[in-house]
Amino acid sequence: MYAFLDKFFFVFHSFLILFILSGWAHKKTRRANLVVILLTAFSWFILGIWYGYGYCPSTDWHWQVRARLGISDMPTSYTKFLIESFTGWDVSQKAVDISTLILLVGVLAASLYTNIRDWRKSHGLGPSV
Repeated sequence: MYAFLDKFFFVFHSFLILFILSGWAHKKTRRANLVVILLTAFSWFILGIWYGYGYCPSTDWHWQVRARLGISDMPTSYTKFLIESFTGWDVSQKAVDISTLILLVGVLAASLYTNIRDWRKSHGLGPSV
């Protein structure tokens, strides 16, 4: 069961990150993308007050599964884990954290812009933002 959950979280979390990064670009997924980005920011910064900044429940659960499998030497960042898993590169945790935060802010801005523009168009409020 834990081997299945390990694979499930790997696939689920990877696709979730891809959705966060690209969901704003597709009109049909923009609203859901904005909600997921805001939930991610809530987790990182609000839940992070109690669990550590950057807290992600999916990462927490995945690390618990991997611990049950006897894998305990995990980085604190899921992004670092993915980079190491896909490339084998041992990148700086600080560089990963900074890059991840920059990407989150960037996709939040893109998602807000496209959602506001779409809302203004649909309500006939003049030129888009």
